[in-house]
Amino acid sequence: MDLRTAVYNAARDGKLQLLQKLLSGRSREELDELTGEVAGGGTPLLIAARYGHLDVVEYLVDRCGASVEAGGSVHFDGETIEGAPPLWAASAAGHLDVVRSLLHRGASVNRTTRTNSTPLRAACFDGHLEVVRYLVGEHQADLEVANRHGHTCLMISCYKGHREIARYLLEQGAQVNRRSAKGNTALHDCAESGSLEILQLLLGCKARMERDGYGMTPLLAASVTGHTNIVEYLIQEHCCPTSREAAVEALELLGATYVDKKRDLLGALKHWRRAMELRHQGGEYLPKPEPPQLVLAYDYSREVNTTEELEALITDPDEMRMQALLIRERILGPSHPDTSYYIRYRGAVYADSGNFVRCIRLWKYALDMQQSNLEPLSPMTASSFLSFAELFSYVLQDRAAKGSLGTQIGFADLMGVLTKGVREVERALQLPREPGDSAQFTKALAIILHLLYLLEKVECTPSQEHLKHQTVYRLLKCAPRGKNGFTPLHMAVDKDTTNVGRYPVGRFPSLHVVKVLLDCGADPDSRDFDNNTPLHIAAQNNCPAIMNALIEAGAHMDATNAFKKTAYELLDEKLLARGTMQPFNYVTLQCLAARALDKNKIPYKGFIPEDLEAFIELH
Repeated sequence: MDLRTAVYNAARDGKLQLLQKLLSGRSREELDELTGEVAGGGTPLLIAARYGHLDVVEYLVDRCGASVEAGGSVHFDGETIEGAPPLWAASAAGHLDVVRSLLHRGASVNRTTRTNSTPLRAACFDGHLEVVRYLVGEHQADLEVANRHGHTCLMISCYKGHREIARYLLEQGAQVNRRSAKGNTALHDCAESGSLEILQLLLGCKARMERDGYGMTPLLAASVTGHTNIVEYLIQEHCCPTSREAAVEALELLGATYVDKKRDLLGALKHWRRAMELRHQGGEYLPKPEPPQLVLAYDYSREVNTTEELEALITDPDEMRMQALLIRERILGPSHPDTSYYIRYRGAVYADSGNFVRCIRLWKYALDMQQSNLEPLSPMTASSFLSFAELFSYVLQDRAAKGSLGTQIGFADLMGVLTKGVREVERALQLPREPGDSAQFTKALAIILHLLYLLEKVECTPSQEHLKHQTVYRLLKCAPRGKNGFTPLHMAVDKDTTNVGRYPVGRFPSLHVVKVLLDCGADPDSRDFDNNTPLHIAAQNNCPAIMNALIEAGAHMDATNAFKKTAYELLDEKLLARGTMQPFNYVTLQCLAARALDKNKIPYKGFIPEDLEAFIELH
């Protein structure tokens, strides 16, 4: 263990005497070095504040000159908080004595983490009322500094159900109707958490029933999360006037939540009956809007419109589940994440019971909805693609094991999702930002390659094969780049492409996928950010068969990377490939001449055609 780590561990464990032994007599430069941030672990002062070791905190500041503002990484509730100052850590953990000490020693009360979370917000998150009172009452901490999502201290205290903190913040003048980046207010957060007492407190402070960015009112937010007490309270006209239509929709949505989230069909019927009664109240029927078209994924189900139709659902649980999906899509709309989430959830339930046809229909419908309404490469859309790849892999394995008795899956199923995957890449590349460094973008490319891998396992006609090649050509035409500038061909020869999710799908490097990409025009001499060609990556992964395929497609065996290494030099010496693959069999006189020019530093630029300059630079 090195000295820096020993200092960090002593601070973490509160071992003051050991810390004094390690640091006493050190020069200013040595102290700065030893009390600095440990890789991935923050500073000794930060970790001491996190665990409430007051004597260690004061020693590090007073005797060692540790900065009270130096941020670092600290772990809370299973998450790593980046750029957290010591005061933030002490506030989050509720160590009031350490909070007092740090502020007395000059810590800034409003200094934030990288996500713009203040010490006050940290204390509100975990319900440390005394720390909140001290930060605000004694040091005038700013109540309205919002984090990167626009969530204020009042919002987080309402969401976490800390009533007394919410009350105190309101007494101190917190803005009750402040909106987050997505348009929600503290009332939305309270409705989602299910705290009726805080809800009443907010309404007493003139909180308004407004819609967020998804068009959700606090009433609908309570319905989506299944908090019946909040819904019941808000639809009573004497406490908070609510229109009949809003009350009906809230009860219908609550019933859908009972079906899909609580799995309580009888509870759902109870709420749907109340909604139906309200629709027919006073002899004036409140009609449901007509759907634009019936949906195959929902088995062409229609929403019930009469009490008789509603009661008939008791005998058909599956139809009740379709009703829940229809209701949610009508009320929340296709842009709300819950709409597609529960369609996918219902599909997964069908898959678990072996009904893969229903699952695939529902998932395709959800994927279309996500691609039409969400940002390209949104986490939900990426999750849908991965689920498809894992499902297809499982079904194909099941068919291989059971033969004709196994579930059948066709070219159209796989090809349909592959086409949507390529479309998602095209959408992402149309964004103003560069997606190449995005882990999500690399994952999307990997899933496409996995789908290509699986397509080999289903029979297809010549016209279907042509369609597959057209789609792959579309992908290559937009020149996508994944991690480290990898092209799809680089990824196809890299073993890391195998690890795309929790469950196995395809195995990489894949000779089949490589051949498909080459057939569709992939450049065998394309370069990543380290100037590696796919041949270099194939060599690093010890794949002589794939190397031969690349060479036959025109890859240059003697092309060098940024480290002046050829692919042949990267092969594992233990492989027989070194004996079977002779590089000179693939080197032309042109190649030798190009290498000679480079080796002898002979100037050539401006003296030869540009295409020859590029050829020389390849070597």
